[in-house]
Amino acid sequence: MNRVTAQPVAVAWRTDGFAVFDQFVVESLLDPAIADAERAFTAEGRRGAGVRDALRWPALRAIADSPRIQELAANLAGPGASPTRAILFDKSPDANWDVAWHQDTTIAVAAKVDVPGFGPWSVKHGITHVKPPADVLARVATLRVHLDPCPRDNGALLVVPGSHARGFIEHADVPACERDAVCCEAGAGGVVAMRPLILHASRKAAAPAHRRVLHLEFAAGDLPGGLRWATA
Repeated sequence: MNRVTAQPVAVAWRTDGFAVFDQFVVESLLDPAIADAERAFTAEGRRGAGVRDALRWPALRAIADSPRIQELAANLAGPGASPTRAILFDKSPDANWDVAWHQDTTIAVAAKVDVPGFGPWSVKHGITHVKPPADVLARVATLRVHLDPCPRDNGALLVVPGSHARGFIEHADVPACERDAVCCEAGAGGVVAMRPLILHASRKAAAPAHRRVLHLEFAAGDLPGGLRWATA
């Protein structure tokens, strides 16, 4: 899909909880982003598989700020949506792992404020996180920007369509959902948009190569009780 078209995307977003956009990011942004991604992992000493606070790297920030990503975020999360969390992942021959079925159940906030319905709290790499009510997560859009091709055998994302509508899902209920999973393959420059509460997972790459993904979470609107979204 070469342009964000409101109606089809809105239907998929509401019913399935995800959408895949091929060749979405302008090609000229990809090579500089890959170069910055490698600098980011080198700076981190390649500890683990992810780099948090990824938008401190200019070419990665340029993708988040690009008009097409901004337009998509506004369509899915609401007008004025801005990134609240940015993580760079790379599943490679040297870091090839399984990710079990799960939901993303926390948001990044500027500081802890005790508000009913929010908790538990945690701090990850100096950033405050909290589990909010499900209706808050319904206002968040995750955009997974692929810097490399990601076919099924390179650890592509698996999702269970419609599972976001069930709210928080107990761990014991997850196996019953797995049979309905679909694979979100994407080429370089492709974007997989998903709701945080959709059940998702990924398998070890059968033919591992770089699978660099810029994971961006966008949100719009105010939080209650004086809480403020973090700024990625």
